[in-house]
Amino acid sequence: MTLDDKTVAALAEQLENAELNRAPITKITDAYPDLDWDDAYAIQDEIRRRKVAGGAQIAGLKAGLTSQAKMKQMNVSEPVFGFMCDYGACADGSEIEIDRFIAPRVEAEIAFVTNKEIAGPCHIGTVLQATDFVLPAVEILDSRYENFKFDLISVVADNTSAAAFVCGGNAKRVQDIDLRTVGIVLEKNGETVDLAAGAAVLGQPAESVVMLANMLARKDQVIPAGTFIMTGGVTAAVGVERGDHIAVRFQHLGSVSMRFV
Repeated sequence: MTLDDKTVAALAEQLENAELNRAPITKITDAYPDLDWDDAYAIQDEIRRRKVAGGAQIAGLKAGLTSQAKMKQMNVSEPVFGFMCDYGACADGSEIEIDRFIAPRVEAEIAFVTNKEIAGPCHIGTVLQATDFVLPAVEILDSRYENFKFDLISVVADNTSAAAFVCGGNAKRVQDIDLRTVGIVLEKNGETVDLAAGAAVLGQPAESVVMLANMLARKDQVIPAGTFIMTGGVTAAVGVERGDHIAVRFQHLGSVSMRFV
């Protein structure tokens, strides 16, 4: 790490205030260009500590940057990870107030729920055996940086742009579905804006959970039983505005929808 605890705390407070006040800031690497991954996750961990201390509960974990092509483009070897808070949970089919965000974007994801602890290092078989079920989901991303401009270090510190999420459709056991071939259609206001398959996430979305477990193992942490995990965007992140209706259809898993008001 390049930062001391006082600076970590100050940057975490700055980022959380940007979220709470919906007031974007310039990316933190502008002022601290030597930040490393340990710094970024330390800031994220401090944001998590602040939220729990303030009464929020952690609803689940999330992965980002899960496309092999994107990882190669960004010169990283694994996804980035963050967490989601209970206040970000939105009901399927609900109206979501857009004023709670700065510049929201949505992406389709396949979510996992575990029924056993997963400790890394592990492999995909471990994850599949420890998965209770999978279900369709949409993540609502909202960067706290001005004009959605950031680098990877800054976005990890900003809890990987986590803001809200919607789950729906039909839960399925992983034994009953080939997640690689699940077809997904993302529609905005009745128009198809993206098509994808589950294999867009690391070839198999369970690999995202493997990498999460292995990353946590380096911090002497595990994925507890009963953890909800968003495995990363299958589709591109699509911007939304007031009045937009989003519907995502997942082959074999049903659909998820919402309207921004």
